[in-house]
Amino acid sequence: MPTVWFSSNGERLGTYDGHKGTVWWLDPTKDSKILLTGGADMTLKIWNVETGEKLHDFPHTGPVRHVEWAEGDGMFVSVSDPFRGAAATVSVYEFSRNVDEQPQEPKYVWEVNGLEQGKKISRATWLPLNKAILTCDEFGVMRIHEVETGRVIREIHEHSKRINCLSWNKEKFFLITGSADNSAILWDAVDWKVLKVYETDRPVNAVAISPIKEHVFVAGGQEAMSVTTTSAKVGKFETKLFHMVFGEEFGNVRGHFGPVNTIAVHPEGTGYVCCEHGGLAVAVEARFTSGSEDGYVRVHDFDKEYFQLHSELDDLSALTNLA
Repeated sequence: MPTVWFSSNGERLGTYDGHKGTVWWLDPTKDSKILLTGGADMTLKIWNVETGEKLHDFPHTGPVRHVEWAEGDGMFVSVSDPFRGAAATVSVYEFSRNVDEQPQEPKYVWEVNGLEQGKKISRATWLPLNKAILTCDEFGVMRIHEVETGRVIREIHEHSKRINCLSWNKEKFFLITGSADNSAILWDAVDWKVLKVYETDRPVNAVAISPIKEHVFVAGGQEAMSVTTTSAKVGKFETKLFHMVFGEEFGNVRGHFGPVNTIAVHPEGTGYVCCEHGGLAVAVEARFTSGSEDGYVRVHDFDKEYFQLHSELDDLSALTNLA
C-alpha cells in the first residue's frame, strides 16, 4: 500500500488503504495535496494526501502501469496493461478539486498505433506545456502522440530493449531514459537529439537528473529472479553518478541488496531517495532516496565534498556544445 514517511527520522505518518494488489506508480500534485496511484487491481485512485481519504476510484481494462499529472495539475494520464483481450491503453482525464464535479470517465482514451497486440506500454509522460504525450514500450520505442487522438507524431528508435524509466530536468528541457539494454540516454526535448549515452553493465531501472549540478543518477541491477543466488556486489545494485556533459562515472552509492527500481532527487539537489520492489519515492527535505527489491527505501544525504564537484559547469552552459 502507498505509505507516507517523515524523511527526517523514518517515522511512518500513515498509509493509503484501498488497493487490492501491487501499486505500480504514484504521483502527487505540485502542492502535495492530492495523490494519484495506479495498481495491479486495475484501478487508478485519487487521495487526499493529508487525511488519507480516497476521493475517487477509476476502473481500467487492465493493471494500471503508470500515472502522471499534467503541468498545472488540471489533467492526468494513465497507462493500463493489456488484459483478457483488451489492448494496452492510454487514458487522459480532466481533474476537478470539487469532488462532486470530478468526471468519472476519461476525456480521451486511445491505443498506441504500432504497438503489437498484447504488448505493454512501460511509461508515459507529458511533454512541455501539455502539448503532447510521450509513451515508451517494451521494445525500446518512444512515440510522441497527439493528446486528443493518440495519433503518432513521431517515433524514436534508440534503445534496443524495454524502457524502464524516464525523468525530466527541472526546466523540462532535457529528458533521460533508462532501459534494459544497459544504457541511459539524455535527450534534447525540443528536437529529440541524443545528447549523451551513459553505458552501464546492468539493466537500468531508475534515472534522475540533478536540479543544481550537471549530474545524472543511474541505477538498476540484475534481474530479481537471480538475486537470491548472487551477492549484492555481483548483482550490481549500486546507484551510479555520471557527469551529464562528459559522460564519465565519478561515483557510486551502495547499500541495496536487490535491483533499484526508483530514484527521486530533492528539488534543491541536496540529496536523493531510492527504493526497491517497485516502490516509488518522492524526495523531501535535504536528501535523496532510492528504492530496491530488498524491501528498503534508503534516504541519502550529500556531503560537503559533493557540492564542490564540477562547480565550474553548474550553469549548464556546457550542454550547448553537445551535438
